[in-house]
Formats: sequence, C-alpha cells, structure tokens
Amino acid sequence: MGFVITEKTPDRPAPLSETSVIGWLHKNLFNSWINVILTVISIYIIFTAVTAMWTWGISDAVWVASDRRECFRISKEGACWAGVIAWMDNIFYGRYPRDELWRVNAGGLLVILWMAPLWMPRVKGKLFVALTAVFLYPFLATYFFAGGDKSLFMQVMVTLAITCIIATTANAIIGVMSGRSLPEFLLQSLGQNDASEKHQRNLLLGILAVCLIVVFVWQTSWYFETVSWTKWGGMFLTMVISGIGITTALPGGIILALGRRSKLPVISVLSTMFIELFRSVPLITVLFMATTMFPLFMPEGFVLNKLVQVIIAVSLFSACYMAETVRAGLQAIPKGQYEAAHTIGLGYWKMMGLIVMPQALKLMIPNIVGSFIGLLKDTTLVSIIGLFNILGMLRAISQDVPWRGLHIEPLIFGASLFFIVCFVMSKYSRHLEVKLSAGDQH
Repeated sequence: MGFVITEKTPDRPAPLSETSVIGWLHKNLFNSWINVILTVISIYIIFTAVTAMWTWGISDAVWVASDRRECFRISKEGACWAGVIAWMDNIFYGRYPRDELWRVNAGGLLVILWMAPLWMPRVKGKLFVALTAVFLYPFLATYFFAGGDKSLFMQVMVTLAITCIIATTANAIIGVMSGRSLPEFLLQSLGQNDASEKHQRNLLLGILAVCLIVVFVWQTSWYFETVSWTKWGGMFLTMVISGIGITTALPGGIILALGRRSKLPVISVLSTMFIELFRSVPLITVLFMATTMFPLFMPEGFVLNKLVQVIIAVSLFSACYMAETVRAGLQAIPKGQYEAAHTIGLGYWKMMGLIVMPQALKLMIPNIVGSFIGLLKDTTLVSIIGLFNILGMLRAISQDVPWRGLHIEPLIFGASLFFIVCFVMSKYSRHLEVKLSAGDQH
C-alpha cells in the first residue's frame, strides 16, 4: 500500500427513472427535426445491418457439413460455419498433438488458480501471489507445454513453482474462511503464536524446506513427451506471446521510465536511447530484426529458436511503449508528493514504491490496459514471420482442400474472439478505475 493524498469524489448520480430516460432521449435524439431524421435513418441502418447479419450468420447458416461444396448445396446465401467448427482444435491449439492437449488446458487452469487469490477480498499476501506468478509460472508452463528432459535448473524452478502455487492456494482458502494468512494458520495450529519472532521464522523456514524437498522428489518422476515449438499455434500461441509480453511490459516499463528520469546522465541517456530506438520502428520491423539479428549477438554454439526471439522482441517493444505511459503518470504527480516524502525521511526507492508509483499507476490504468489490448492485437503480426498463431490458422482454413476458399467465416470468428478478450480487459480496467477511485465515476 502507498501513502496517497485523497480528494473527495462526487456522489454517484441517482438511477435514471422512466421520465428522465424519455427526457434524455428527447434532449439528445429528438430535440429537432434534423436530429429526428438522423435518428430514424441511423435506426434503419442498424436494423438493416443486424437483420442481414442474423440472416447470413444464423438463420441461413450451415453448421454441419463435410466440405464447402456441401455447404453450398445446403444454403448458398448463408455462412458456412461447419469449416470453422471442423478446424476448432487447430484454431485454439495449432498443430499441438491431440493426445497432449490436456497439458495446454492444465497450464491455463494453473494460471487461473494461481491468480485467483488476487480477486479475493480477504486474502492476504497478494503482492507475493503476483510476484510468484510473474517470475515462476513461466517455468512451470514451459515444461508443461514443451516437455522433455529437465535440467537441474529447470527442476529447481519447477519445484519452486509447484510449492508456490500450493502455498498460494492454501493461503487463499484459509484467507476466505478465516481472514488469516497461511503462516498465521500454521503457527496457530502448532501452538507457536507466543514464540519469539526468530523461532517462528525458523519454524516456517523448516516447513518450507521440507515442502521443497518433498515436491522436488515428487516432480523428478515427471516426464512429458517433447513437443516442438513449431507445433505450437492458434490462440494458444497468441496467448503465450501476448501473455509474456504483458507481464514483462509493466515492470520493464517502470524500470525504463525511472531510468529515463534518473539524474545520472549515463543511465538517463541509455534509457532514452533504448526507448526511442524501439518506439521509432514498427513492431513488424522489430520482429524481422529479432529473427535475423539476435543470432549474430549470441555466443558461438548458442542458438535461440524463433519463438524465443519473437517473445524477446515483443517484450522489449512493449516495455518501451509502457515506459512512456509510466513516465506520463509520474509527471502527473504533484511536486508536493515528492517533497512530502522527503520531509518524512523516505529515500528514493521507498518514495517511489510507497507514494509516487502507486498514484502514477492508478492514474494511468486506462492507458496501461489500452497498451495491453494493443499488444494482444499486435501479436497477430508474428504470422508474417512464419509462426502459426491464431491469424495464421484462420488463414490456413481457406487453403485446406475441403474448405478451400473459406475466408470470411474464419476471420469473423477470429474477430469475435479478439473482441471478447479485449472487451473483458476493458471492462476490468473500468472496474479497477472505480475501485481505486481513479478517474471520473459515472
């Protein structure tokens, strides 16, 4: 939590009554003959468009067919959704082996389980939950998705990830039921509430060590079949690239923004050059440069596959754009906040972490989520460099022999998926604004 100076916000307006709704319609839509004509024309256009879309996409559409020819025989005027349904697994999972799809689904359920405590009001230690999810979940997900033999480093990281997800889940259950944290519950269960702080700390560390050893021995018996990154695709690949880009964008952007505002000339100049370099070129150029230039800077014999190169490029690109968003938020904080922090004796990092940065990020919630939505949509560009993300799979449907020439329906389906995901992100952004009292509350 940070120290912030709050201002009184206006009360919420009362719900609109039927009379006020009619008055609003008259004032905004029917207050003159010109507005009446424009409103009627707009309603007619909307009704015509919705009716045509309903007829083409629902009432006259074909949902079951073996190929596109059969779709035409059944209905020449309606949409052929049978091709989209036949390719549904490819749209979501790409060419991932069908008998191993449970690993992708398990990875998705694990991240939901891991992040769920962040939305539970009585759960404590949410910062720990978020940090472990960002820094440890990628290792667990990588092994689930890629499989193969685990190195010692990978075994250690997987062990830490499994232990943390078990701990955060238990902490969430205890928090919801009793409002306590997992350490408090353990100490009370063992009757060590009145013990010294040092003894409690050593006891908790001992329990953690035992759990790590047990989990390490347990996970050594795991072996998942190797799945090459070339078989990853569809919405799964899009979420992997955009998910890593989103989770690294905010911390990377904060570091770059602070570096650009640093009073040390070397750090300020290097941060500014790095930000401007990536902001001055489009993402597609960065992707092409990543796949051709990264290998030149790697040590001899060290090879990064194309997917890793793309993820690094997307992460750096998104962090540079996020840095400018964070910098704008920092500049919006009144100078008095900095002076107040110095007055109570806070150093630079405590001032930023407790006072300035929480307020800056709260002000920039719409911009931050807007950047995340833009990044999610921009990841479709990776299909140009040969990765079969969701856009690549949607385009591949029209090249499949039974469904050759089927272009419109797959793209509409893909657009609908992106709309749903972006709409949910946007609504959650608004929820955060209201919850944190950021912006106008209507």
